[in-house]
Amino acid sequence: MEIIFLRHAPAGEREDWASTGRPDSERPLTMDGRKRAREAAKGLAKFIESADLVATSPWARAKETAEIVAKAFGAPLVDSNFLLPHRSPSSIAAWLSGLDGQRVILVGHEPHLSKVISWFLNGNSSRSIVALKKAQALMLETKKASAGSAVLSWSLPPKALRHFS
Repeated sequence: MEIIFLRHAPAGEREDWASTGRPDSERPLTMDGRKRAREAAKGLAKFIESADLVATSPWARAKETAEIVAKAFGAPLVDSNFLLPHRSPSSIAAWLSGLDGQRVILVGHEPHLSKVISWFLNGNSSRSIVALKKAQALMLETKKASAGSAVLSWSLPPKALRHFS
């Protein structure tokens, strides 16, 4: 299984959004964020060519990013509560185990994604060993989605993804 983690593209400032009284889960991408999401999606599609599924946190900024990515790949898009920032890595692994052999793109948030990646790499999610920039992608390979089971294949910061676009 190939698991590609993608942090959502730039969204509005948290403090500015908080002043609207609306929940942070509704904070959208900025215009520049939508542009960066398109560039990242285009670069990622040229780099890996295909994806079987794009799964996203249901929060607005991740969902907007994932919609752009799914369109670039012509892949199905699903909302996954497992990608909400409070969910455990083991719950994500359990969900992924039903997708054996597929190339899946997971779109979510920091620091959650870094903790999940760390758990897949070394079995420990309490201390992140990676950190994703906005619109950065990273791929892990694993035979079975479980703690400490994955190998890091590559990590592409936003600038590198733009290079491929």
